Amino acid sequence: MNDTKNRYVTVLWEARAKAGREAEMKAFMAAAVTPSRNDAGNIDYEAHEVVGQPGTFIIYERWENRDALDRHLNAPRMQELVPQLLELMEGSIEEGIRLLQRFRPAQ
Repeated sequence: MNDTKNRYVTVLWEARAKAGREAEMKAFMAAAVTPSRNDAGNIDYEAHEVVGQPGTFIIYERWENRDALDRHLNAPRMQELVPQLLELMEGSIEEGIRLLQRFRPAQ
């Protein structure tokens, strides 16, 4: 992941629920949103379900800097949630992570 010491970090995370576990995963993710919003350095943390693709979820998150994101990812709460999440989702957590780098067109 990029080191952006003086800029915010934007993350898109996509995950797909295992067949038959869609509602359970949606509830699980909804319960995790508010605590993550309260983590130090969080700017934005929103969970979405992809229209027309029940059970496919995207979390959009922005953090003040890379250190804030790392603290969030390494928080004891997150470490406890990972095994539970892996039971509900297909694939790995890492497969769905995308870091975004903002750019603006020249004026």
